[in-house]
Amino acid sequence: REAEAFKEQGNAYYAKKDYNEAYNYYTKAIDTCPNNASYYGNRAATLMMLGRFREALEDAQQSVRLDDSFVRGHLREGKCHLSLGNAMAASRCFQRVLELDHKNTQAQQELKNATTVLEYEKIAEVDFEKRDFRKVVFCMDRALEFAPACHRFKILKAECLALLGRYPEAQSVASDILRMDSTNADALYVRGLCLYYEDCIEKAVQFFVQALRMAPDHEKACLACRNAKALKAKKEDGNKAFKKGNYKLAYELYTEALGIDPNNIKTNAKLYCNRGTVNSKLRKLEEAIDDCTNAVKLDDTYIKAYLRRAQCYMDTEQYEDAVRDYEKVYQTEKTKEHKQLLKNAQVELKKSKRKDYYKILGVDKNASEDEIKKAYRKRALMHHPDRHSGASAEVQKEEEKKFKEVGEAFTILSDPKKKARYDSGQDLEEDGLNMGEFDANNIFKAFFGGPGGFSFEASGPGNFFFQFG
Repeated sequence: REAEAFKEQGNAYYAKKDYNEAYNYYTKAIDTCPNNASYYGNRAATLMMLGRFREALEDAQQSVRLDDSFVRGHLREGKCHLSLGNAMAASRCFQRVLELDHKNTQAQQELKNATTVLEYEKIAEVDFEKRDFRKVVFCMDRALEFAPACHRFKILKAECLALLGRYPEAQSVASDILRMDSTNADALYVRGLCLYYEDCIEKAVQFFVQALRMAPDHEKACLACRNAKALKAKKEDGNKAFKKGNYKLAYELYTEALGIDPNNIKTNAKLYCNRGTVNSKLRKLEEAIDDCTNAVKLDDTYIKAYLRRAQCYMDTEQYEDAVRDYEKVYQTEKTKEHKQLLKNAQVELKKSKRKDYYKILGVDKNASEDEIKKAYRKRALMHHPDRHSGASAEVQKEEEKKFKEVGEAFTILSDPKKKARYDSGQDLEEDGLNMGEFDANNIFKAFFGGPGGFSFEASGPGNFFFQFG
């Protein structure tokens, strides 16, 4: 009678959804009369409402041990198994209910749910092998609707989220499990995996070591720990070689590091960028560009790789590509330095689309006034129309064009003010210098005229010699 009174009080609290008090009174009933199946069954139901499925499972199992015909006990045991992710054991429980009551609609539905979970498990296993991690996450989300307390499903989902680069979500799932079970080796492994993929390798190793302490045979944690230590060591050795100026060794070490774990996207992005820097030091600029391109393919937010590639584009006079990269950088980080880099690239791009007067004269950009004069003298004589009067119309036209361009180049580069404006990328026509209207012959006459002048004299058809006064 006393136990029944405790049970009735427990029922009253259960009806009010005060499950903690209900639990206390069902416990009192069990303590008073420990061989009553319904008391364990009721406490199991209460524990299920509190989300304490492992404890609920023990009570449900005890209830059916005391009374194998206790239908609610078998149902609750099945529900606990299913919630914990053991769909096979759950199916056996629901089948036992149907043996006792073949019309039990709840058991029929739960049996279907257990079958559904088993199917999702099988699909996820196959897709994980195929590395279709999105599909695995989908399957685990569906399975967790029926098995909300299954750590195994949660861990698999978290691991796939980490492999998909969704680190905050993966961390959240693993942290929830560790709050309930701080010794869960799988959750510790996933926490380490997220840190490892976020390039926090030292912290990651700590979690892998902790996971191995809890489960020494944890293969994934063992492999990840080995990879993390190897990556850290190779990268650091590469950095040391670079600082010492041993670029060949640095290149080899970064290349070896890149072969350790292709899944570690962020670290590999840094390694590619580092190797790109080495290549730029070795003046292998196209290889450097390729490395930086690989870096931004892995991590399209990696500013340092864009900056390195842009500089290589500038060095190889691929100004449009340089402008594109600097624009990307400036949109992401609007600093004065990035703005100036973008402006410089835009100026060089504008300059590259004009005639290159230095190239036309065949002189360096730092050529002196005398060098510019000598270069003009040589090129003007080379392309003067009179020298090519016996050539075909097509050749005459081409040489006349070159003669005019040589005159243009000299006009600009021999005048310090015009040269300065040209070098700074200013539009010369906007400054009133209409190069389309000037006469190259006047420049030639001015240069060679006066005392000690210059003239062409024919020595035969199509042949000329040059006479200086």
